[in-house]
Amino acid sequence: MRSLLFTPGSPFARAVRIVLDELGLDYERREENAAPGATETPTLQVPTFRDNALVLWESGTIAEYLMATYPHRPESALPLSDHMFRPGMEWQDKLVFSTIQTLGTAATTISQMTWTGVTVADNRHLQRSALKMMHILDWLEARLDDAETGFQPGTVSAQDIFFAAHVRFVQARPLGIALELDRVPKIRALLDRLDARASFVANPVWWWEPGVVGYEADGTPVFET
Repeated sequence: MRSLLFTPGSPFARAVRIVLDELGLDYERREENAAPGATETPTLQVPTFRDNALVLWESGTIAEYLMATYPHRPESALPLSDHMFRPGMEWQDKLVFSTIQTLGTAATTISQMTWTGVTVADNRHLQRSALKMMHILDWLEARLDDAETGFQPGTVSAQDIFFAAHVRFVQARPLGIALELDRVPKIRALLDRLDARASFVANPVWWWEPGVVGYEADGTPVFET
């Protein structure tokens, strides 16, 4: 029995859900509109994934487990990569992935602080986080070979999926950050291609802030009245 405990607005959880769909795996969706305690993990974090007796947390670890444990790839014009980190290119792929996760952490930190009333304009740490995100975008743009490929040419990679989830998260929230994607055309083309994939369409961008109690079918938040 597989299950995923997650908050709908988390970009990390959205990426894991997309990986699950790319693999064609069924699982129980355990959604929490507010951040739960997740007391079954020592880090009190979500997403948390169960596969029978195995419990995993940290989105990258979950994705790596899924891609290594379930080798079948449904037919697709551009299939999910066979490897999260390609043999012979492990360190390059790991560096790209960890940098993408740093972007996601910066974005969610800004989002969480914004809920409390502390904005990028008011806080030097958040300003540095926003600046870090722009530097990461420039670095990742240089890692793409051309406007037709992703971070692992010929496939859809975990790197592609997590990156898209983080960027669209930033764009969907009122964080006061303009990512200026026109200056990174290879990234913009990659994101547009991924948005059209069935796994992305099935897992729309959601965002959460205090007072959100649910979502419309298109991902529009419903606030408590």
